[in-house]
Amino acid sequence: MAQEIERKFLVKGEFKPFVHKQTRITQGYLSLVPERTVRVRIKGSKGFITIKGIGNDTGTSRYEWEKEIPVAEVDELLKICEPGVIDKTRYLVKSGAHTFEVDEFYGENQGLVVAEIELNAEDETFEKPEWLGEEVTGDVRYFNSMLMKNPYTKWMP
Repeated sequence: MAQEIERKFLVKGEFKPFVHKQTRITQGYLSLVPERTVRVRIKGSKGFITIKGIGNDTGTSRYEWEKEIPVAEVDELLKICEPGVIDKTRYLVKSGAHTFEVDEFYGENQGLVVAEIELNAEDETFEKPEWLGEEVTGDVRYFNSMLMKNPYTKWMP
């Protein structure tokens, strides 16, 4: 079983000078039940379907399965997704031995910028760049599936 271990942070400073790659992402959700989310995504020129299980107590680890599918199939599946869509640019930023995925959101989530880092163990250490802000790992408000249902602009002052 594939296990995803990641931590999520708000971004408080300028990270773009350190970006080495960026990709536009559009995604929708076929299922949003807490025990499993099923997501379809267009990431650049590729399509994906992803199933994620419920997180552990800290929100750091959970089951994840992903498979590449044709973009045309994602386009069709987006038509039957739950209402709402996530639109963002993902920037890759190296920091020490790790790479942060920094997501800048658009639309109803405009103004939100979060950074995620995937780890091999929950207690793995990593370099924290200056632009890394408050940790929001496990805060369901920042899950993409929740941002689709309750966008950032509706609850952030």
